[in-house]
Amino acid sequence: MATQRIPSLTPIGEVLARVAALAHPIAPREMALAEAEGRVLAADVGAAAARPMAATALIDGWAVRADAVADAGPYAPMPLSPAPAWVNAGDALPPGADAVLPGDAVTVHGATAEAHAGATVGDGMLAAGGDAAAGQILCGSGARLRATDVAALQAIGLSRVMVREPRVRVVSVGADPVALAIARAVASYGATVIFVRAFERALSEDADAVVGIGGTGAGHDDRSVLQLAKAGQVAFHGFGLSPGETAALGSVGTQPVLLLPGRLDAALAAFLVAGAALLRGLTGAPICSGMPVTLARKITSTVGLAEVVPVRRVAEGVEPLASGHWPMAALARANGWVLVPPESEGYAAGARLEMRAFP
Repeated sequence: MATQRIPSLTPIGEVLARVAALAHPIAPREMALAEAEGRVLAADVGAAAARPMAATALIDGWAVRADAVADAGPYAPMPLSPAPAWVNAGDALPPGADAVLPGDAVTVHGATAEAHAGATVGDGMLAAGGDAAAGQILCGSGARLRATDVAALQAIGLSRVMVREPRVRVVSVGADPVALAIARAVASYGATVIFVRAFERALSEDADAVVGIGGTGAGHDDRSVLQLAKAGQVAFHGFGLSPGETAALGSVGTQPVLLLPGRLDAALAAFLVAGAALLRGLTGAPICSGMPVTLARKITSTVGLAEVVPVRRVAEGVEPLASGHWPMAALARANGWVLVPPESEGYAAGARLEMRAFP
């Protein structure tokens, strides 16, 4: 029986170029906005008309004309005739009103009233178009919808959106806890995960991509890369990435296939670099900038290998927690990760880097 061998490590730049060639934005579909949290928009979303369409109250109170109460105060009440109308928050203001006074700022005496506080135009109210102007883009194509985005879009009257929602088969090859973590990471990029245990089945059934975990090394039971070669094509076996050297990339027909090592740190590192790029390609999402941080302690890295380094926050910035293999204690303490490019020997203390979050 043939044994899997890694002939050489492919530079991570070449891996990402092949990912870009394999992963094209999938066809968009319409989805109910209420169900779209976490999905990636396939088109800009904006307000068809101004919202609100008319001035509305932001507070419960009395709808007044600001110039009629401009000089009112507790010792100089201003008579109002007729008495102002009461409005609840969200109500449209009556004609002529351009401010809302709190309930205790007006005393009503039958058909007349007295204001005990002044107001300026716009107090306690939201002008027409104050939430969104007609045609204003609120969420751009490629944005992943947060719960707050969904609520805001519903508030301006939207009920459906166009999204790209890749279907990704995640396969566990004897690495279930790691596969579950990767499945959640895949879902965090807006994909629908189909979790399966049979690698041959995953490669033969329709999906937008396959992500396999485990079986990528040179052990006696490691067969994932050989199975991919039998079903389709292996582009690279062995990434120039630490950890994650035994990862592989290929395809079955037009379906991209990413094979990750069974060890958690290696699987996670390869996913963060290649898997994230694969999901962005399928959804059309842009690369998001990380958080600028200052390195409190130097990072030493091997030239020729890109390296994913877990870091944690300290008073002086962030400090590296591991290099190469990540102890689970280091991963549990990490606040994020930084990428050292293959041409670099590392970074000195004081360097400015971009920290990215773990999924």
